Amino acid sequence: MSDRFFLDTNVLVYTFDRTAAAKRERAMGLVELALESGNGVISSQVVQEFLNVATRKFDVPMNTGDAVRFLHDVLAPMCEVFPSIELFQKALVVRETTGYSVYDSLVVAAAVQAGCGTLYSEDLQDGRRVDGLTIRNPFRS
Repeated sequence: MSDRFFLDTNVLVYTFDRTAAAKRERAMGLVELALESGNGVISSQVVQEFLNVATRKFDVPMNTGDAVRFLHDVLAPMCEVFPSIELFQKALVVRETTGYSVYDSLVVAAAVQAGCGTLYSEDLQDGRRVDGLTIRNPFRS
């Protein structure tokens, strides 16, 4: 099993959530581990989703300068998976076998493509295995 792990967008969003202290602490720990170990991975889809939420939906939206800094310091070092026909094909197979949406299937396919052993996501089925990847809800007690 790979030590590499994939972070879904919701993990990154929780690093800014001051209303959910336990989730924020856990999310910050995962992002710190991802950056320090070099084992954390995200895809360009996660970058896009995070920047959309951060600049539009946070209680206090990120300004452009803060978003650029976060992009450079946190997102870019982890971003390893980019759109390709192969990724889209894999996502369609994942969608068919799991019943996940196309967007969730793209996250799963990206994690598999990156050789990750674990996908951390609050939105998917905790414990489910897909092509050697185990989905974990990092906020589950």
